[in-house]
Amino acid sequence: MDFVSIRIITGDVARLVAFYERVIGVQAAWATPDFAELRAGGATLAIAGTRTVPLFAPGSARPADNHSVITEFLVDDVDRVHRDLTGFVDAFVTEPTTMPWGNRSLLLRDPDGNLVNLFTPVTAAAVEKFAHRHGR
Repeated sequence: MDFVSIRIITGDVARLVAFYERVIGVQAAWATPDFAELRAGGATLAIAGTRTVPLFAPGSARPADNHSVITEFLVDDVDRVHRDLTGFVDAFVTEPTTMPWGNRSLLLRDPDGNLVNLFTPVTAAAVEKFAHRHGR
């Protein structure tokens, strides 16, 4: 089995796609006005409009209602990313903070309120763990 993507359901696809294009620095590939994908490294963030939900199961997903998932992106320099996004991101949850497991993390919310963690490994163990990714 291959893990392929995370899909966010939103009431405003264009707004959420524009947000993630700016935050993660990649252009979205649009399939329809209701569906776009942003490929970053080996993962894909899919963003779909509410009109796609009935294709799976009516009422099975609601936009802007996530309270349990944090989408994470490995970045080269989380402090630089924080500076670059200041003034663009409306809701930083935490400033860059070094976590006990060795990542320096910046937690923010996207326009729908979904949590996003941007992080940079900073301890030797964390750097080693992610050495095979993101040009490390």
